[in-house]
Amino acid sequence: MTLQNDLLLRAARGEKTERVPVWLMRQAGRILPEYRAVRERLSGFKELATTPTLAAEVTLQPVDLLGVDAAIIFSDILVIPEAMGLPYDMIEAKGPSFPKVVRSQNDIDALLGKEAAEHLEYVYEALKITKKELNGRVPLIGFAGAPWTILAYMVEGSGSKTFSKAKRMLYSEPAMAHALLRKITDATIAYLKRQVLSGADMLQLFDSWAGILSPALFEEFSLNYIREICEAIPEVPVTVFAKGANFALSQQAKLPCATLGVDWNIEPEEARRLAGTKTLQGNLDPCVLYASFKEIESHTHAMIRSFGTQRYIANLGHGVYADTNADHVRCFIDAVKSYSNKA
Repeated sequence: MTLQNDLLLRAARGEKTERVPVWLMRQAGRILPEYRAVRERLSGFKELATTPTLAAEVTLQPVDLLGVDAAIIFSDILVIPEAMGLPYDMIEAKGPSFPKVVRSQNDIDALLGKEAAEHLEYVYEALKITKKELNGRVPLIGFAGAPWTILAYMVEGSGSKTFSKAKRMLYSEPAMAHALLRKITDATIAYLKRQVLSGADMLQLFDSWAGILSPALFEEFSLNYIREICEAIPEVPVTVFAKGANFALSQQAKLPCATLGVDWNIEPEEARRLAGTKTLQGNLDPCVLYASFKEIESHTHAMIRSFGTQRYIANLGHGVYADTNADHVRCFIDAVKSYSNKA
């Protein structure tokens, strides 16, 4: 099917675009009253994520209501550890919690590897439904968590400011950490390949906790596995977003991926210098969306001037926050489009 709007894919491939494409991480979420209306009928987040028709419905909402240039499937990075044999609970206002965690090699041996991807049929079905309903309007993005971030949750058991238990494994049991990362990587590759077969036009790897690693640990326990995933999936453009890892942007630029996401802790000009010819995505501070419409437009236009209009995808430097007013999100999207129309 020919896409009516392929700006995102052209920008990712480094091709000329007539305007900057824009979408938001976590756009299919609590900022929209239409999303909240769906959630109110359900027991919680996981019921929504595992019901393909409803996951597709909320995936489509930002396309219909906000005018973004891409849909990103409604799911969670933690479906991989669950499929591997480590279920989690999503506790409202607190985040994920794992009743059981990885502490030993026996725990790792008990987990599934690449065959875990066979247990995520609900994600593939949601992608297929969404792809059909989009009918070529915009590209569909699939995603997964990067192996280090997934390990961090599987060992820590929940979110954390330090992930000290997970980092302890890297220092005290590096062979065990690599064994776990091996299984996660195998499962993730199989999972993402199935996403592509189910309709994903582009993929994003979220390394949400990259920033808590030292450069040496990031190279050994994160970047090497991200590289392997990128090499395994040449069929579609891949974006790598290693939050907080601007210290390794020049190393990330050597990855066989199309796009690098950057957070707001780096100036666009510096990101360009370090990333070379890579397409960049980002990096507006989500808190800018609390400001007035005039300020949102001003910050957005300044961001685009700094990045430039080519080889660039406008986005936030992290996911949009749940209490953000949807009209302010629309203002951001409109500001990207208005800048591009003036340019």
